[in-house]
Amino acid sequence: MNKWLISLTVMLPTLIEIIDTSVVNVSLDHIRGSLSAGIDESTWTITSYLVSNAIIIPLSGWLSRFFGRKRYLIFSIILFSISSFLCGSAWSLKALVFFRILQGIGGGALQPISQSILLETFPARQHGMAMAIFGMGIMFGPIIGPLVGGWITDNWSWHWIFFINVPIGVISILMTIFFITDPPYMTKLRMKIDYWGLVLLTIGLGCLQIVLDKGHREDWFSSSFIVWLSVISATSLILFVIVELFTKNPVVNLRTFKNISFSTGNMVMFFAFFNLFGSIVLLPIYVQTLMGYTAFLSGLVLGPGGVATLIALPIAGRLVTKVNPKGILAFGIITCAYATYLMSKFNLFADLNTIIWPRFILGVGMGFLFIPLTTLTFSTIKKENMANATAIFNLLRNLGGSFGVAFVTTILSRRAQFHQVHLSEHLTPFDTNYQSISNMGTNIFQYKGIDNSMTQQRSLGIIYEKLLRQASMMSFNDAFYIVSIIMICILPLVLLMKKGKGVTPPGTH
Repeated sequence: MNKWLISLTVMLPTLIEIIDTSVVNVSLDHIRGSLSAGIDESTWTITSYLVSNAIIIPLSGWLSRFFGRKRYLIFSIILFSISSFLCGSAWSLKALVFFRILQGIGGGALQPISQSILLETFPARQHGMAMAIFGMGIMFGPIIGPLVGGWITDNWSWHWIFFINVPIGVISILMTIFFITDPPYMTKLRMKIDYWGLVLLTIGLGCLQIVLDKGHREDWFSSSFIVWLSVISATSLILFVIVELFTKNPVVNLRTFKNISFSTGNMVMFFAFFNLFGSIVLLPIYVQTLMGYTAFLSGLVLGPGGVATLIALPIAGRLVTKVNPKGILAFGIITCAYATYLMSKFNLFADLNTIIWPRFILGVGMGFLFIPLTTLTFSTIKKENMANATAIFNLLRNLGGSFGVAFVTTILSRRAQFHQVHLSEHLTPFDTNYQSISNMGTNIFQYKGIDNSMTQQRSLGIIYEKLLRQASMMSFNDAFYIVSIIMICILPLVLLMKKGKGVTPPGTH
């Protein structure tokens, strides 16, 4: 079977699933108004999808072996398509949340299954190109998702962000039936069901995803809700690891982590997406809250970085077969860290080009990081273990993004409070900047004919507003800087990774 046709078959449903992780964000206000829901209630339409998605991803390797990979892939696309139609038809918020859970269950397996099929379809020497195809899909989805969602919502209605998945799903089902075949080791197997593993993983990851998604809004451990979920999650996941290590047929084979390249690659991927998602969450907040950008302009800030990644991915895919992929990976990590460091230098007077440039560099870095990293991570994994390995890899990638978002939003609020207090301590009538701004404000208000008794209060209001903006700007600088330091700290891990036969450059031994 033509490998390019197989690539199109598996990437089509994967792309719409990735788009659906972000497409709802821009339509949330419309959904909330249509279903008469509050802001906190409406965010469960996002959280419910992420939770069910996170639970299914690590199970996808086991489910593929239990049901047969092709059969399970078709079932996943069918469930995703039907639940998409039901989401668009939802008559209440509770119904929408329930259907989003089903949609997450259907979509969760698509990314790891697609990655494993691509790695098996392409020969080892072309794994770089296979991962370039996969990388373009998972990078393109978050970029196009908000744009498509916004356009559809504005021109049609929020219902159509779900309905549009149905015809694409039907095409994907037909292509999977005709073009995908299971290798002998991925056909249906008789296995004893690991019930304890299933229950503990579901509870552990479900609670963890809710904590990461809701923690900042609930002020983390000052909320008993978050504390209890954290305890339940930690206990469940610890017990899960113990159970899986002593079970004959575990739902997730954790023994794969004995492979140094694989375990190291997962750690690097976790922090790479920690950096990426942390950065692309901070950027729109910065330009909209402090620079006064519109939603369209904030999208324009993110767009070039996505284009840079799409350009860099195929270049990196070719380079990994010609030069040492560890060198390309190191270059990607350094570039990402440098881009985030440049973001830590933003100020309240930055122009559009100054803001776009670091995002573009970050996009290049991610392209040169993703391809050699995935190639090295899976280069020593046997084909029959690929489904389990890709499931773990995709889980840690998604968790890295979730942890990154939770981390930067928390740092942002904490450091803003710190800088506000620190700046306030130095704000005295004896400070020359204080005196100049106060006098300027007084002169302006007197010129407008405002009563003298009010000019002092209004001048103080201007000063305090500027102080808050400056404190907020400094908190963004701190968040970007800390993320860049975390990113550069993973550079030594590259030395632990080993090159498999398929990634050894010609002429080397």
